Amino acid sequence: MLQVAIEAALEAGKFLKTNVGNIKHIERKIGQETNLVTEIDKQSEAMIIRKIHSHYPLHAILGEEGGSSAQQSEFRWIIDPLDGTTNFTHGLPIFSVTIGVEHKGDMIAGVIYDPNADELFTAEKGKGAFLNGKKISVSTTDTLINSLVVTGFPYNVKENPENVIQHFINFLPVAQGVRRLGSAAIDLAYVACGRFDGYWEVFLNPWDKAAGVLIVKEAGGSVTNFFNDSTDTVFRPNTLASNGRIHQQMLDILHKTLRP
Repeated sequence: MLQVAIEAALEAGKFLKTNVGNIKHIERKIGQETNLVTEIDKQSEAMIIRKIHSHYPLHAILGEEGGSSAQQSEFRWIIDPLDGTTNFTHGLPIFSVTIGVEHKGDMIAGVIYDPNADELFTAEKGKGAFLNGKKISVSTTDTLINSLVVTGFPYNVKENPENVIQHFINFLPVAQGVRRLGSAAIDLAYVACGRFDGYWEVFLNPWDKAAGVLIVKEAGGSVTNFFNDSTDTVFRPNTLASNGRIHQQMLDILHKTLRP
């Protein structure tokens, strides 16, 4: 299944890269003025689903753009055909394709492909994480002040849900640097390969992080919610991923404005 996910991600990524600047129609999702979707997102998702169903016609699909199927299957593919749509619409080359495979509620394979950098992050449960075929691991940084961390903002950030803005402010003076790239999948991939030491975000959807959660774990990192619960992290909205060494330090910062 990993090979099918790889082939689907590479094909979709090539399609995305060749269509930068060719967007004909941009929609705004209902109730979310800044949450964009284009015909490219939808075509990419359809391409991925065709590839999956050509090999596994009875497997279930959960896709961001509605290309879901509810077959009664032990396997479910969780897809974001274009993670970073806003970047894509502006021609900013930070976007990705991400595909996760779930078996009986457990993530068993994941792929994140950045077509602009031609970087393919992959993982299978129990077999480690890889970047373009070479094994990767999280960083060894053990203090937050020496860490480069990254975050993302939900589409309703103006309402400051769960103190999103305050979390960002709290991290600024205690980390070496804070970044915001605009693709959750790339954020997680960069934690896995040690470019970032930690990442947090509220209200992530399963398709944003299904593959990334597995890749970080297989690279030796930690993934929990904001209360250090590592169960069912793909389907819980709040996500904290780190190299493990600074995990508690990041939790301490998040807890400044959180209540159980």
